Amino acid sequence: MTITMQNFGLTWTDPDGTPRASAVAYDQVSGERRKRRLEETGCTRVELVPVTPGQVPEPVAG
Repeated sequence: MTITMQNFGLTWTDPDGTPRASAVAYDQVSGERRKRRLEETGCTRVELVPVTPGQVPEPVAG
């Protein structure tokens, strides 16, 4: 049986309106935890997005 690890990155908008993206990959549980912390600090448009190893998600402007 093969186990496949899925990596996730985060994109969000800071409270001052600056679009951001994580430079690290998370597993799903850790990514959800980080997402909650970002939302608690006032960040908006926080998204957990699948990434491949070495890939950095693009921040979403807007």
